[in-house]
Amino acid sequence: MVLGMETRTADGTGSPASSGAVAAAPPSSLSPSRAGDFMQCPLLYRFRVIDKLPERPTEAATRGTLVHAVLERLFDAPAAERTVPRATALVPGQWERLREARPEVAELFADDPEGERLARWLGEAERLVERWFTLEDPTRLEPAERELFVEAELESGLRLRGIIDRVDVASTGEVRIVDYKTGKAPRPEYAEGALFQMKFYALVVWRLRKVVPRRLQLVYLGSGDVLTYDPVVADLERVERKLLALWEAIRLATETGDWRPRPTKLCGWCDHRAVCPEFGGTPPPYPLPVRAPVAGGDAQGRMGRD
Repeated sequence: MVLGMETRTADGTGSPASSGAVAAAPPSSLSPSRAGDFMQCPLLYRFRVIDKLPERPTEAATRGTLVHAVLERLFDAPAAERTVPRATALVPGQWERLREARPEVAELFADDPEGERLARWLGEAERLVERWFTLEDPTRLEPAERELFVEAELESGLRLRGIIDRVDVASTGEVRIVDYKTGKAPRPEYAEGALFQMKFYALVVWRLRKVVPRRLQLVYLGSGDVLTYDPVVADLERVERKLLALWEAIRLATETGDWRPRPTKLCGWCDHRAVCPEFGGTPPPYPLPVRAPVAGGDAQGRMGRD
């Protein structure tokens, strides 16, 4: 099963990273991360997708990128050589490759001249890699795809895109989609939100290949948990309807310039508080043409996670 391949980028959409200014343009596709942004806070979506405001790298996100790279590269080795020592030995080299590809991540340890904090951080990455071996046995896995870029256009014209960490295909043709998470598993009441990304990918695979994945699997390295879900067609149809409604809300916000902040406890980790009205800031001038909003329209206020 080959769906197409592209290198993972910082925004997780597969779009080429750009170091220079990029002219603002209306959104043309939707990825799981950007869908999550809009559901969390429409203004955050605007800052990231339309204004393309810069964001500082974080230790947690960068560690996640590093661990993903190690787990991807480990499968380059023959099955018998996919051992814990082999995997942890990949960490320093993958860190150097990450620094070369994204020089800004080196700023995370600019105030660490002795390298002590960096050493602890790399040690944490190694422990996450080691924990993976308690959850899956790589000597018994032969992924069909790793870091797979997928893109599908729905009948409505909406383009969905994303990058799947791993695709396993059984000899019987059954497909398993696997995603690694370096954080902890959510509480059961939040499991549905965690599965949204996986159902998004399942929808794309279904629309591309007319095959419903047999299993969706989230591997939480931070807590040592594995969350699985076996989707059916009705699940994917519900996700598609949700995404179409979400895209309509994004389209209306794009046309009217009405991007409302949605304050939550996550605001404390947002890079854009200085330009957010909820914190006394002023957003940059809206770079796209706008039309007057429809009276009584409140699509943004109705959108949210199921």
